[in-house]
Amino acid sequence: MKKKSFTRIIAAVSVFAALLLVLTGCGNAKKSSSQSNNPSSVQQIKKNGTIRIAVFGDLPPYGWVNKDGKRVGYDVTLAHQVAKDLGVKVKFVQVNANNRVDALNSNKVDLVLANFTVTPERKQVIDFAKPYMKVSVGVVSPKNKAITKASQLKGKNLIVTKGTTAENYFTSKQPNVNLLKFDSKTQQFNALKNGRGVALADDNSYLYAWSKDNPSYTVGIKSIGPKSYISPAVKKGNKSLLNWTNKEINKLTKQRFFVKDYNTQLKPYFGKEVKPSDIVLPVK
Repeated sequence: MKKKSFTRIIAAVSVFAALLLVLTGCGNAKKSSSQSNNPSSVQQIKKNGTIRIAVFGDLPPYGWVNKDGKRVGYDVTLAHQVAKDLGVKVKFVQVNANNRVDALNSNKVDLVLANFTVTPERKQVIDFAKPYMKVSVGVVSPKNKAITKASQLKGKNLIVTKGTTAENYFTSKQPNVNLLKFDSKTQQFNALKNGRGVALADDNSYLYAWSKDNPSYTVGIKSIGPKSYISPAVKKGNKSLLNWTNKEINKLTKQRFFVKDYNTQLKPYFGKEVKPSDIVLPVK
């Protein structure tokens, strides 16, 4: 009886061990399947040999197409570096401010580098990596009718781009201002030139650049509302690419990549009123 009992115990242990191996295998298979089903995981991007990065096409000096048909700018330079460090090629997907989230959620892009400001609302639907820039909302207007304080905008038409922090700020904090909303940066600046609004609100950093090229305009309100940060963005739950991007931003910051990027891409477009420390985050 003792011998038979011992044999039964051994048999039961063997069955349990086999079952454990099967369950473990299923867990690994599920994990592997989950990774392979994510078209924007680091593993899949390297396998494809290409990373799809969303950028602006009409926003100097961050992302635009120059007269030679080449994509250039601060964000574009960062995109090339990201692809290089991943060991893959970059495929640019042009977006506007209003469809950056949709581009991620519909799997049209892996990463957004389109002057994307971090907001609580956006964090609910996408994931932001660590920031690489700091900005705030500014207001540009004609020099001969300069807007220098928010009270001057009451009951007036203010031009914004849909889906921007400027739109969000004036909608929630300055409801007495009439907003004229456009789909692209080109449209909004054309509207300002055509006198459709008394002023235009957007990130102050590229308003400085725009006003330098358009000297009859001035950034009369240099900062309004809270300070904000610009970050890369990935699809919600894409921990693989999010973790890699966080490490990349840390590494590039320590290497002073963003200071070099500022000096080559942004400095020539800004006036004396902007300093590198106004844009670039310090090394920690």
